[in-house]
Amino acid sequence: MSPSVSETGRRFAVVGNPDNRRVALFADAVRAAGLPAPRVVAWLDVLRDGGADFGAEEIVRVDSPGEDEEVDRLLRGEGEPTRVEGSARWYAGLTGALAGLRGGLRLDDPDDLAVLFDKRRCHAVLDAAGVPVPASPTSGPAAPPVRGWDDVRALMREHRMPRLFVKPAHGSSASGVLAVESGGGGRIRATTSVERTADGSLHNSLAVRRYEREADIAAIVDALAPDGLHLERWLPKASQDGRAADLRVVVVAGRATHAVVRTSRTPLTNLHLGGRRGDLDAVRRSVEAAGARWSDVLGVCERAAACFPRTLCVGVDLLPAVGWGRAAVGEVNAFGDLLPRLTGLPGSGAEGLDTYATQVAAALHRHPPAPGPDAHRALLTPL
Repeated sequence: MSPSVSETGRRFAVVGNPDNRRVALFADAVRAAGLPAPRVVAWLDVLRDGGADFGAEEIVRVDSPGEDEEVDRLLRGEGEPTRVEGSARWYAGLTGALAGLRGGLRLDDPDDLAVLFDKRRCHAVLDAAGVPVPASPTSGPAAPPVRGWDDVRALMREHRMPRLFVKPAHGSSASGVLAVESGGGGRIRATTSVERTADGSLHNSLAVRRYEREADIAAIVDALAPDGLHLERWLPKASQDGRAADLRVVVVAGRATHAVVRTSRTPLTNLHLGGRRGDLDAVRRSVEAAGARWSDVLGVCERAAACFPRTLCVGVDLLPAVGWGRAAVGEVNAFGDLLPRLTGLPGSGAEGLDTYATQVAAALHRHPPAPGPDAHRALLTPL
Protein backbone atom coordinates (compact mmCIF):
# COMPACT_ATOMS: atom_id res chain seq x y z
CA MET A 1 0.00 0.00 0.00
CA SER A 2 1.41 3.39 -1.02
CA PRO A 3 1.98 5.96 1.72
CA SER A 4 -0.26 9.01 1.84
CA VAL A 5 0.98 12.52 2.47
CA SER A 6 -0.39 12.39 6.01
CA GLU A 7 1.73 9.30 6.68
CA THR A 8 4.93 10.66 5.14
CA GLY A 9 4.70 14.26 6.28
CA ARG A 10 6.35 15.14 3.00
CA ARG A 11 5.32 16.90 -0.17
CA PHE A 12 7.46 17.87 -3.13
CA ALA A 13 7.64 21.30 -4.69
CA VAL A 14 9.36 22.18 -7.97
CA VAL A 15 10.66 25.51 -9.18
CA GLY A 16 10.35 25.21 -12.93
CA ASN A 17 8.22 25.76 -15.96
CA PRO A 18 4.88 23.93 -15.57
CA ASP A 19 4.91 22.73 -19.20
CA ASN A 20 8.56 21.68 -19.10
CA ARG A 21 9.15 18.02 -19.93
CA ARG A 22 11.58 17.69 -17.06
CA VAL A 23 9.01 18.87 -14.55
CA ALA A 24 6.37 16.55 -16.00
CA LEU A 25 8.67 13.53 -15.72
CA PHE A 26 9.60 14.40 -12.15
CA ALA A 27 5.92 14.85 -11.26
CA ASP A 28 5.17 11.42 -12.74
CA ALA A 29 7.90 9.88 -10.56
CA VAL A 30 6.52 11.56 -7.44
CA ARG A 31 3.01 10.25 -8.14
CA ALA A 32 4.37 6.78 -8.89
CA ALA A 33 5.86 6.79 -5.38
CA GLY A 34 2.33 7.21 -3.99
CA LEU A 35 2.74 10.88 -3.11
CA PRO A 36 0.64 13.87 -4.17
CA ALA A 37 1.67 15.70 -7.33
CA PRO A 38 4.35 18.31 -6.65
CA ARG A 39 3.46 21.92 -6.20
CA VAL A 40 5.01 23.69 -9.18
CA VAL A 41 6.19 27.24 -8.64
CA ALA A 42 6.70 28.83 -12.06
CA TRP A 43 10.01 30.52 -12.83
CA LEU A 44 8.00 33.46 -14.16
CA ASP A 45 6.41 33.98 -10.75
CA VAL A 46 9.77 33.68 -9.00
CA LEU A 47 11.38 36.23 -11.29
CA ARG A 48 8.49 38.68 -11.13
CA ASP A 49 7.87 38.43 -7.39
CA GLY A 50 11.49 38.33 -6.28
CA GLY A 51 11.37 34.86 -4.70
CA ALA A 52 9.09 32.12 -3.38
CA ASP A 53 8.20 30.61 -0.01
CA PHE A 54 8.05 26.90 0.80
CA GLY A 55 6.76 25.03 3.81
CA ALA A 56 9.30 23.64 6.22
CA GLU A 57 8.32 20.07 5.26
CA GLU A 58 8.37 20.56 1.47
CA ILE A 59 11.21 18.92 -0.43
CA VAL A 60 12.13 21.50 -3.07
CA ARG A 61 13.69 20.70 -6.42
CA VAL A 62 15.01 23.51 -8.61
CA ASP A 63 14.72 22.78 -12.31
CA SER A 64 16.05 24.37 -15.44
CA PRO A 65 14.66 27.82 -16.26
CA GLY A 66 15.12 27.06 -19.96
CA GLU A 67 12.54 26.11 -22.57
CA ASP A 68 10.35 29.15 -21.86
CA GLU A 69 10.76 32.23 -24.03
CA GLU A 70 9.40 34.69 -21.47
CA VAL A 71 11.62 33.30 -18.71
CA ASP A 72 14.63 33.50 -21.01
CA ARG A 73 13.77 37.08 -21.95
CA LEU A 74 13.56 38.12 -18.31
CA LEU A 75 16.88 36.45 -17.50
CA ARG A 76 18.79 37.37 -20.65
CA GLY A 77 17.23 40.70 -21.51
CA GLU A 78 16.84 39.78 -25.17
CA GLY A 79 13.63 39.65 -27.14
CA GLU A 80 14.94 36.89 -29.42
CA PRO A 81 15.00 33.46 -27.73
CA THR A 82 17.66 32.10 -30.09
CA ARG A 83 20.23 34.80 -29.27
CA VAL A 84 23.46 33.50 -27.76
CA GLU A 85 24.65 36.75 -26.21
CA GLY A 86 23.51 37.77 -22.75
CA SER A 87 24.61 34.76 -20.73
CA ALA A 88 26.23 36.90 -18.01
CA ARG A 89 22.95 38.69 -17.39
CA TRP A 90 21.18 35.30 -17.47
CA TYR A 91 23.56 34.04 -14.79
CA ALA A 92 23.06 37.09 -12.60
CA GLY A 93 19.29 36.73 -12.90
CA LEU A 94 19.40 33.02 -12.07
CA THR A 95 21.62 33.36 -9.00
CA GLY A 96 19.58 36.32 -7.80
CA ALA A 97 16.35 34.35 -8.13
CA LEU A 98 17.84 31.38 -6.27
CA ALA A 99 18.84 33.67 -3.42
CA GLY A 100 15.21 34.74 -3.13
CA LEU A 101 13.86 31.23 -2.48
CA ARG A 102 12.84 30.77 1.15
CA GLY A 103 12.08 27.72 3.25
CA GLY A 104 11.82 24.07 2.29
CA LEU A 105 14.30 21.21 2.20
CA ARG A 106 16.47 21.83 -0.86
CA LEU A 107 17.62 19.23 -3.35
CA ASP A 108 19.77 21.86 -5.10
CA ASP A 109 22.05 24.15 -3.11
CA PRO A 110 22.10 27.76 -4.41
CA ASP A 111 25.84 28.13 -3.78
CA ASP A 112 26.53 24.87 -5.63
CA LEU A 113 24.37 26.02 -8.54
CA ALA A 114 26.27 29.30 -8.74
CA VAL A 115 29.51 27.33 -9.21
CA LEU A 116 28.01 24.76 -11.58
CA PHE A 117 26.82 27.56 -13.87
CA ASP A 118 30.25 29.19 -14.04
CA LYS A 119 32.56 26.90 -15.99
CA ARG A 120 35.66 28.74 -14.76
CA ARG A 121 34.75 28.29 -11.10
CA CYS A 122 33.54 24.72 -11.58
CA HIS A 123 36.75 23.70 -13.36
CA ALA A 124 38.83 25.21 -10.55
CA VAL A 125 36.83 23.34 -7.88
CA LEU A 126 37.22 20.03 -9.70
CA ASP A 127 40.93 20.59 -10.33
CA ALA A 128 41.58 21.46 -6.68
CA ALA A 129 39.83 18.24 -5.64
CA GLY A 130 42.09 16.14 -7.87
CA VAL A 131 39.37 15.31 -10.39
CA PRO A 132 40.96 14.88 -13.85
CA VAL A 133 39.93 17.78 -16.10
CA PRO A 134 41.26 19.25 -19.37
CA ALA A 135 43.97 21.85 -18.84
CA SER A 136 42.63 25.39 -18.77
CA PRO A 137 44.30 28.81 -18.55
CA THR A 138 41.01 30.46 -17.48
CA SER A 139 40.25 28.35 -14.42
CA GLY A 140 39.99 29.98 -11.01
CA PRO A 141 40.05 33.54 -9.65
CA ALA A 142 43.66 34.27 -10.63
CA ALA A 143 43.10 33.41 -14.30
CA PRO A 144 43.72 36.11 -16.89
CA PRO A 145 40.67 37.78 -18.47
CA VAL A 146 39.66 36.85 -21.99
CA ARG A 147 38.60 40.11 -23.60
CA GLY A 148 38.36 38.80 -27.14
CA TRP A 149 39.95 36.80 -29.91
CA ASP A 150 43.39 38.40 -29.49
CA ASP A 151 43.53 37.09 -25.92
CA VAL A 152 42.43 33.62 -27.08
CA ARG A 153 45.19 33.59 -29.69
CA ALA A 154 47.77 34.68 -27.12
CA LEU A 155 46.71 31.98 -24.64
CA MET A 156 46.79 29.35 -27.38
CA ARG A 157 50.43 30.25 -28.06
CA GLU A 158 51.45 30.63 -24.41
CA HIS A 159 49.93 27.30 -23.34
CA ARG A 160 50.69 25.44 -26.57
CA MET A 161 47.08 24.67 -27.28
CA PRO A 162 46.62 24.42 -31.05
CA ARG A 163 43.25 22.74 -30.42
CA LEU A 164 40.89 23.97 -27.75
CA PHE A 165 37.28 24.57 -26.80
CA VAL A 166 36.11 28.14 -26.32
CA LYS A 167 33.01 28.14 -24.08
CA PRO A 168 30.77 30.86 -22.70
CA ALA A 169 31.40 30.77 -18.95
CA HIS A 170 27.67 30.58 -18.20
CA GLY A 171 26.43 28.63 -21.22
CA SER A 172 24.58 25.33 -21.49
CA SER A 173 23.56 22.84 -24.20
CA ALA A 174 26.67 23.77 -26.23
CA SER A 175 25.25 27.25 -26.84
CA GLY A 176 28.09 29.45 -28.07
CA VAL A 177 30.73 26.71 -27.79
CA LEU A 178 33.46 26.68 -30.46
CA ALA A 179 35.82 23.77 -31.08
CA VAL A 180 38.87 25.59 -32.47
CA GLU A 181 41.80 23.95 -34.26
CA SER A 182 44.77 25.68 -35.83
CA GLY A 183 47.34 24.39 -38.30
CA GLY A 184 50.34 25.39 -40.32
CA GLY A 185 50.31 28.44 -42.50
CA GLY A 186 47.96 30.27 -40.18
CA ARG A 187 45.03 27.97 -41.00
CA ILE A 188 42.28 27.90 -38.42
CA ARG A 189 38.83 26.36 -38.16
CA ALA A 190 36.00 26.47 -35.64
CA THR A 191 33.15 23.96 -35.35
CA THR A 192 30.08 25.34 -33.61
CA SER A 193 26.29 25.57 -33.59
CA VAL A 194 26.48 29.37 -33.62
CA GLU A 195 24.92 31.03 -36.63
CA ARG A 196 26.25 34.51 -37.31
CA THR A 197 23.76 36.67 -39.20
CA ALA A 198 24.47 39.48 -41.62
CA ASP A 199 24.07 42.10 -38.88
CA GLY A 200 26.65 40.31 -36.69
CA SER A 201 24.24 38.91 -34.11
CA LEU A 202 24.73 35.34 -32.90
CA HIS A 203 21.97 32.75 -32.80
CA ASN A 204 21.65 29.21 -31.55
CA SER A 205 21.12 26.70 -34.33
CA LEU A 206 20.47 22.97 -34.48
CA ALA A 207 22.90 22.78 -37.40
CA VAL A 208 26.59 22.31 -36.62
CA ARG A 209 28.72 24.38 -39.00
CA ARG A 210 32.37 25.24 -39.60
CA TYR A 211 33.95 28.67 -39.91
CA GLU A 212 37.30 28.73 -41.67
CA ARG A 213 37.92 32.49 -41.95
CA GLU A 214 39.72 33.82 -38.90
CA ALA A 215 37.83 37.09 -39.20
CA ASP A 216 34.51 35.24 -38.74
CA ILE A 217 35.81 33.27 -35.75
CA ALA A 218 37.23 36.43 -34.19
CA ALA A 219 33.91 38.24 -34.63
CA ILE A 220 32.04 35.46 -32.81
CA VAL A 221 34.54 35.31 -29.94
CA ASP A 222 34.65 39.10 -29.62
CA ALA A 223 30.84 39.19 -29.36
CA LEU A 224 30.80 36.49 -26.65
CA ALA A 225 33.75 37.73 -24.60
CA PRO A 226 31.88 40.43 -22.60
CA ASP A 227 29.77 37.63 -21.04
CA GLY A 228 32.90 35.73 -19.93
CA LEU A 229 34.78 32.93 -21.68
CA HIS A 230 36.35 29.68 -20.52
CA LEU A 231 39.09 27.92 -22.52
CA GLU A 232 39.93 24.21 -22.30
CA ARG A 233 42.47 22.04 -24.06
CA TRP A 234 40.76 19.81 -26.65
CA LEU A 235 41.46 16.26 -25.49
CA PRO A 236 41.40 13.57 -28.20
CA LYS A 237 38.47 11.31 -27.35
CA ALA A 238 37.84 7.61 -27.78
CA SER A 239 35.62 6.53 -30.63
CA GLN A 240 32.85 4.03 -31.22
CA ASP A 241 31.98 2.87 -34.74
CA GLY A 242 34.13 5.63 -36.20
CA ARG A 243 32.39 8.39 -34.22
CA ALA A 244 33.78 10.48 -31.36
CA ALA A 245 32.30 9.26 -28.08
CA ASP A 246 31.75 10.59 -24.59
CA LEU A 247 29.37 9.80 -21.72
CA ARG A 248 26.74 11.61 -19.72
CA VAL A 249 26.70 10.03 -16.26
CA VAL A 250 24.00 10.97 -13.76
CA VAL A 251 25.09 10.89 -10.13
CA VAL A 252 22.34 10.81 -7.49
CA ALA A 253 23.14 11.03 -3.77
CA GLY A 254 26.80 10.39 -4.48
CA ARG A 255 26.33 7.29 -6.63
CA ALA A 256 26.60 6.99 -10.41
CA THR A 257 23.16 5.62 -11.27
CA HIS A 258 22.58 6.21 -15.00
CA ALA A 259 24.81 6.58 -18.05
CA VAL A 260 24.40 7.14 -21.75
CA VAL A 261 26.99 7.12 -24.51
CA ARG A 262 26.88 10.03 -26.95
CA THR A 263 28.57 9.69 -30.34
CA SER A 264 29.05 12.19 -33.15
CA ARG A 265 31.00 12.87 -36.32
CA THR A 266 31.68 16.38 -35.01
CA PRO A 267 33.41 17.53 -31.80
CA LEU A 268 29.97 18.39 -30.35
CA THR A 269 28.27 15.22 -29.14
CA ASN A 270 25.07 16.81 -27.77
CA LEU A 271 22.10 14.69 -28.79
CA HIS A 272 20.06 17.72 -29.87
CA LEU A 273 22.86 18.64 -32.30
CA GLY A 274 22.76 15.35 -34.16
CA GLY A 275 24.63 13.16 -31.71
CA ARG A 276 23.45 9.58 -31.33
CA ARG A 277 23.22 7.25 -28.38
CA GLY A 278 25.95 4.65 -28.45
CA ASP A 279 26.41 1.18 -26.98
CA LEU A 280 27.15 1.36 -23.24
CA ASP A 281 27.93 -2.35 -22.95
CA ALA A 282 30.53 -1.96 -25.70
CA VAL A 283 32.07 0.95 -23.81
CA ARG A 284 32.35 -1.14 -20.69
CA ARG A 285 34.05 -3.93 -22.64
CA SER A 286 36.45 -1.41 -24.22
CA VAL A 287 37.34 0.02 -20.81
CA GLU A 288 38.06 -3.43 -19.39
CA ALA A 289 40.02 -4.46 -22.50
CA ALA A 290 42.24 -1.41 -21.91
CA GLY A 291 43.08 -2.76 -18.45
CA ALA A 292 40.92 -0.27 -16.59
CA ARG A 293 37.98 -0.92 -14.30
CA TRP A 294 34.47 0.25 -15.11
CA SER A 295 33.93 1.07 -11.45
CA ASP A 296 36.91 3.44 -11.58
CA VAL A 297 35.43 5.22 -14.62
CA LEU A 298 32.19 5.77 -12.71
CA GLY A 299 34.25 6.70 -9.68
CA VAL A 300 35.66 9.71 -11.53
CA CYS A 301 32.09 10.98 -11.93
CA GLU A 302 31.30 10.32 -8.28
CA ARG A 303 34.39 12.27 -7.23
CA ALA A 304 33.22 15.18 -9.37
CA ALA A 305 29.75 15.07 -7.81
CA ALA A 306 31.29 14.94 -4.34
CA CYS A 307 32.52 18.49 -4.91
CA PHE A 308 28.86 19.53 -4.64
CA PRO A 309 27.61 17.51 -1.65
CA ARG A 310 24.57 19.70 -0.98
CA THR A 311 23.10 19.06 -4.43
CA LEU A 312 21.31 15.74 -4.81
CA CYS A 313 21.78 15.14 -8.53
CA VAL A 314 24.23 16.25 -11.21
CA GLY A 315 24.97 15.14 -14.77
CA VAL A 316 28.69 14.62 -15.46
CA ASP A 317 30.10 14.85 -18.98
CA LEU A 318 32.92 12.30 -19.05
CA LEU A 319 35.56 12.44 -21.79
CA PRO A 320 37.18 9.03 -22.37
CA ALA A 321 40.69 9.22 -23.79
CA VAL A 322 41.71 7.42 -26.96
CA GLY A 323 42.05 3.75 -26.06
CA TRP A 324 39.45 3.97 -23.25
CA GLY A 325 42.01 3.55 -20.46
CA ARG A 326 41.59 7.02 -18.94
CA ALA A 327 38.90 9.67 -18.68
CA ALA A 328 38.51 13.31 -17.69
CA VAL A 329 35.52 15.39 -16.65
CA GLY A 330 34.48 17.98 -19.21
CA GLU A 331 31.59 19.55 -17.30
CA VAL A 332 29.27 19.00 -14.37
CA ASN A 333 25.66 19.92 -15.18
CA ALA A 334 23.12 20.97 -12.58
CA PHE A 335 20.21 19.88 -14.79
CA GLY A 336 21.78 16.95 -16.62
CA ASP A 337 19.16 14.30 -15.83
CA LEU A 338 16.88 14.49 -18.87
CA LEU A 339 17.43 10.93 -20.10
CA PRO A 340 13.93 9.56 -20.73
CA ARG A 341 13.31 5.81 -20.54
CA LEU A 342 16.83 5.13 -19.24
CA THR A 343 16.92 2.90 -16.17
CA GLY A 344 19.62 2.53 -13.56
CA LEU A 345 22.99 0.86 -14.00
CA PRO A 346 23.44 -2.67 -12.66
CA GLY A 347 24.59 -2.53 -9.05
CA SER A 348 23.71 1.14 -8.68
CA GLY A 349 20.66 0.64 -6.46
CA ALA A 350 18.56 2.31 -9.16
CA GLU A 351 17.85 -0.75 -11.30
CA GLY A 352 14.44 -0.39 -12.94
CA LEU A 353 14.17 3.29 -12.00
CA ASP A 354 14.59 6.25 -14.32
CA THR A 355 16.58 9.31 -13.24
CA TYR A 356 13.54 11.01 -11.71
CA ALA A 357 12.25 8.03 -9.72
CA THR A 358 15.80 7.58 -8.45
CA GLN A 359 15.88 11.15 -7.18
CA VAL A 360 12.49 10.80 -5.49
CA ALA A 361 13.70 7.69 -3.67
CA ALA A 362 16.94 9.38 -2.65
CA ALA A 363 15.15 12.54 -1.52
CA LEU A 364 12.81 10.60 0.75
CA HIS A 365 15.79 8.73 2.16
CA ARG A 366 17.71 11.98 2.71
CA HIS A 367 14.70 13.69 4.34
CA PRO A 368 12.79 10.97 6.20
CA PRO A 369 9.42 11.83 7.74
CA ALA A 370 8.97 12.76 11.36
CA PRO A 371 9.04 9.70 13.66
CA GLY A 372 5.72 7.92 13.87
CA PRO A 373 4.15 4.47 13.65
CA ASP A 374 3.96 4.58 9.83
CA ALA A 375 7.09 6.56 9.14
CA HIS A 376 8.95 3.64 7.62
CA ARG A 377 6.34 3.38 4.90
CA ALA A 378 7.47 6.70 3.42
CA LEU A 379 10.86 5.41 2.43
CA LEU A 380 11.57 3.79 -0.88
CA THR A 381 14.58 1.54 -1.25
CA PRO A 382 17.54 3.77 -0.29
CA LEU A 383 20.39 4.21 -2.75
